[in-house]
Amino acid sequence: MRLAFMPALVAMLIAAATTAFAADKENTLYIDLKDGRVVIEMRPDLAPKHVAQIKKLVREGKYNGVVFHRVIEGFMAQTGDPDGTGMGGMGDRLPAEFSREPHVRGTVSMARTSDPNSARSQFFICFAPAPSLDGQYTVWGKVVSGMEFVDKIKKGAPGSGAVAPPADKMLKVQVAADVKG
Repeated sequence: MRLAFMPALVAMLIAAATTAFAADKENTLYIDLKDGRVVIEMRPDLAPKHVAQIKKLVREGKYNGVVFHRVIEGFMAQTGDPDGTGMGGMGDRLPAEFSREPHVRGTVSMARTSDPNSARSQFFICFAPAPSLDGQYTVWGKVVSGMEFVDKIKKGAPGSGAVAPPADKMLKVQVAADVKG
């Protein structure tokens, strides 16, 4: 008798999780790539200042058309530099908001210089677990849909990860709460 209720219970749990995800559109980011849409769940509970800056830059349209300038196969894809060189940035310098959140496949984390408090607008998406980054970089989100499109981003040179032109880019970036329809 108990087993008869299991499918219904599972369906209810999935529906509740989907509703909770859909309800927090203010902390959901859409990144449209050439191959499809990537959906990122932003984590203001882990990195409130970083999430606030990302949302501000997104709402100003600053990430639209920005390339993935450094992409290392099996490691990560980095973007967020308006110059596409890896040397630039937008917005204020942010204090580190390190956490215990691990760098696993789909983790979205801030890039920075050797100064822990130097993150601005550049971020990366992990292709695979990267435990050496744990506690050293600010995790601010995770890919919840579209990782297969991240996997298709043009890879860079072995070693440096520098992407030869034409590099893939973020076509359009939006906070889900701002999307009409």
